[in-house]
Amino acid sequence: MNKSAKPAAAAGSKKVARKAASTSAKSKQAEKKPRKVERKPKSKTAPAEAPKVRVKLVRDSFTMPREDFERIARLKARAIEFKRPAKKSELLRAGLQALERMDNPGLHAALTALTPIKTGRPKKRH
Repeated sequence: MNKSAKPAAAAGSKKVARKAASTSAKSKQAEKKPRKVERKPKSKTAPAEAPKVRVKLVRDSFTMPREDFERIARLKARAIEFKRPAKKSELLRAGLQALERMDNPGLHAALTALTPIKTGRPKKRH
């Protein structure tokens, strides 16, 4: 500490020195003791619960009209209103389940109401 400093300045520099010392002490302590992560031991025996079944996921892409993407956005907004945010894939999966529950005339009517689109990828424009 500098003895020629004014008392008020000395008090301020003491605080800074203490803070720096405590910070360096904490960092040295952290360097000395590596952080231990507790891990559950792998058991060789089967758990009492039924094992989880992994669902095979398939990645695919498709084309749909802009209006259908806008429908998805509106449905996502509705889901947020009742505090259940939904992903696009969740909405599509739920729609498939709803279509599956329909009777044949209802499914036929829903498919007939769709606007026909060209299948395949759109051509790239340069």
